Amino acid sequence: MVVLPCTVAFLLLSFLQTVKIANSQSFIGINYGQVADNLPPPPSTAKLLQSTSIQKVRLYGSDPAIIKALANTGIGIVIGTANGDIPGLASDPNFAKSWINTHVLPFYPDSNIILITVGNEVMTSNDQNLMNKLLPALQNVQNALNDASLGGKIKVSTVHSMGVLKQSEPPSSGSFDPSYGDLMKGLLEFNRANGSPFAINPYPYFAYRSDTRPETLAFCLFQPNAGRVDGNTKIKYMNMFDAQVDAVYSALNSMGFKNVEIVVAETGWPYKGDDNEVGPSIENAKAYNGNLIAHLRSMVGTPLMPGKSVDTYLFALFDEDVKPGPGSERSFGLFKTDLTMVYDVGLSKSSQTQPPAAAPQSPPPPATTTTTSNNSSSTRTSSGNSTSTSSKRWSVVLWVFLELKIFRIGDFRGLFN
Repeated sequence: MVVLPCTVAFLLLSFLQTVKIANSQSFIGINYGQVADNLPPPPSTAKLLQSTSIQKVRLYGSDPAIIKALANTGIGIVIGTANGDIPGLASDPNFAKSWINTHVLPFYPDSNIILITVGNEVMTSNDQNLMNKLLPALQNVQNALNDASLGGKIKVSTVHSMGVLKQSEPPSSGSFDPSYGDLMKGLLEFNRANGSPFAINPYPYFAYRSDTRPETLAFCLFQPNAGRVDGNTKIKYMNMFDAQVDAVYSALNSMGFKNVEIVVAETGWPYKGDDNEVGPSIENAKAYNGNLIAHLRSMVGTPLMPGKSVDTYLFALFDEDVKPGPGSERSFGLFKTDLTMVYDVGLSKSSQTQPPAAAPQSPPPPATTTTTSNNSSSTRTSSGNSTSTSSKRWSVVLWVFLELKIFRIGDFRGLFN
């Protein structure tokens, strides 16, 4: 049997891309909240993170002890300014420079700071003063980074709740609340001009709390369900996460900003709550987070953004025992403060955990026929693959080259770069 060289090259490139994806999970991050009085020392937390496939950590502030502990780990770090800092950052460029001089320059590049979030959910805070000053604050922080020659290396953005959307259902009709008007347009223009992401906090958990039917729970947990058809596009959505992210994409597209990257800054599910709370449980939390991770690892993407996984920061690393509100607010942690797992979702590099529930089902891109992609345990690949597994992969590549007699110098120059 004769195999055409171009076909062989395609097969090899596809195989190598699979290997690359399997060993790189930079799209999985986690939130490291600190509203607690029992957190482990930062060096211990840094070691914990290095034992997992988590590649990025989001801090709500800029604790120097944590930033130092993450030095030389390669883990990407998101740091944040408090909402209370926004007026000063907006009105005084020197304050912005001082903030960068204090919270960034002493640590970078040993500590891999990749993003600065200016404020958290400001646009839905109902504080008109903060809302008006958010864009000037972003601009001054960006200018301070530029002056430090870090403008192209560290991005600047802000984080939004799903409340910035006026409509999110169906996903193709996603749109921003028109009351934000030029304020939102200015923020999006900033994102586009500086190549920074639009950061959003989608929580299927909260969607379920407002509709507690069993079929809604299955839809939210990536479990088998009948799906929900978008009447405009005729796309059948098989999970709430994709539907929420695509609603954000549609909102961006409707304003002419479809090329602005979307980052999921927070998403999670509590493993316990108060007696009157519906939804929190170990089983549900494990199903949501485990199936979400499997969905991200599959690289299937969403129907409107197929073939890639959005950067997603799970909420949260630890419980925050001093956080106010219902019991669920203090029960989102994936790890206990003694550094053991609350439940296993396959994040550990040494984990052999099988899928926690029915594997996520994802619809195809709009242009293809309506088939569902089921991600079984064989597609759940950890970045902690052993050396022997990696060697086997490359042995297969070498065998294909030699068996088909195409290993000629220069034929595939750059293939392994």
